[in-house]
Amino acid sequence: MKKIILNGVIRMKEWSVLIIEDEKSICNFLSTILTNNGYITRTAMTGTEAIQQIKKQVPDMILLDLGLPDMDGTKILEMVRKTSDLPIIVISARGKEEEKVKALDLGADDYLSKPFGTNELLARMRTEVRHSIRKNHIKVNQRPYRHRGLVIDFEKHSIQLDGNYIHLTQNEYKIVTLLAENAGKVLTHSHIIHHIWGFQNGEDNKILRVNMANIRRKFEKNPAEPMYIFTEVGIGYRMPESEA
Repeated sequence: MKKIILNGVIRMKEWSVLIIEDEKSICNFLSTILTNNGYITRTAMTGTEAIQQIKKQVPDMILLDLGLPDMDGTKILEMVRKTSDLPIIVISARGKEEEKVKALDLGADDYLSKPFGTNELLARMRTEVRHSIRKNHIKVNQRPYRHRGLVIDFEKHSIQLDGNYIHLTQNEYKIVTLLAENAGKVLTHSHIIHHIWGFQNGEDNKILRVNMANIRRKFEKNPAEPMYIFTEVGIGYRMPESEA
């Protein structure tokens, strides 16, 4: 039984994880690590087998390798996202930025490049567990985002830094709250642009860069060394998880 603490409340939950990986040694290694950390694991070594398992018993989380023998893992990602928002962490040897961007744009919640450390994987999984719990339990009265003196009150539509209110334009506020609501996750340029302005993939992201530069001038003591909004080069932006 998995013990999860969210906002001071202990929740007990056995999280089932489907590991989709065609290398047996990696599959067994991941299964052992996750089982030892309180997860229930199932494995699939082909895309076809994975789809059958997902349809038979939807897992709580998926670890997805993209290089499967019978299909590209992105096909599974697209299929799942048509009906579910369950957490999906891509684990792949494809380390190019465009591959990461594609997977994130298709709906992956996170992306780990091989080789990776088990502690990092477990930390990423804990982040997705917390996100999933928040989505299921905090629909109303959303708690403020807090990090190093920055407080974003979603209900009051206010932002304070060290007790001082920060004035943002409407689009700047939308960008910041979108990142804060997905704290800990990387949001791609195209995802943010589509969410804020409705533009489709491939649009120039200059408008986002201009807004982000303005936001950082208002937030960061040293915009060159940000504490609140981090750049994932060539991919997008993320904010650290809330402290409370």
